[in-house]
Amino acid sequence: MIRLVALDADDTLWHNEPLFTDTQARFSALLSRHTDPEVIEQRLSETEIRNLQHYGYGVKAFTLSMVETAIELTGGKVTGEEVAEIVRMGREMLHAPVDLLDGVGEAVRELSESHDLMIVTKGDLLDQETKLARSGLGDFFTDVSVVSRKDRATYEGLVAGRGLDPAEFLMVGNSLRSDVVPVAEMGGHAVHIPYTETWAHEKVDAARLTSVRYHTLPRIHDLPELVRGLP
Repeated sequence: MIRLVALDADDTLWHNEPLFTDTQARFSALLSRHTDPEVIEQRLSETEIRNLQHYGYGVKAFTLSMVETAIELTGGKVTGEEVAEIVRMGREMLHAPVDLLDGVGEAVRELSESHDLMIVTKGDLLDQETKLARSGLGDFFTDVSVVSRKDRATYEGLVAGRGLDPAEFLMVGNSLRSDVVPVAEMGGHAVHIPYTETWAHEKVDAARLTSVRYHTLPRIHDLPELVRGLP
């Protein structure tokens, strides 16, 4: 029996990846006098991946990676005005409206009537807490866990800390790598709700999917019915 339903936040409850995509396009335009957009995009991606171990996930980490990329690509010739513009981009991202995905409000409300709900997400603690407060969904969740990584050990710790068996835990999210594979591998239930855009780092080797069982839904609106049908 499912006793706890956990949901990812970004691109599961509200739109997030388009904000990064749009900002990256603005960043490329800002540096276009120095090099080609394709080079800028590739270098920024490499810098983000390299910095995950230092800064983690989220807007602030992304902003720092943009600044670092700008310095490297220009050979240190990036101007103070350009750095200030990059910082403004990051600040705008932090204050962007929280735009819920279709059906989220209804699905979360319905699920909260029968199950304890929690959010399990990566990113900056303050940013995620602020987005949840602005989303209007906060009252439906009994717990929020902002983690540095979503791997099997993290989920096992979350489940054990709440006195649950893995089979009593359900994770819902848009990332196969972060929300599905590690939960299924530990013996929990996982639901994949694909988003229109996926960060390259969140893509997973197809070979890992052959050994796990999980459900896929086209939209979160269908989630309450699926949960009711699980043993």
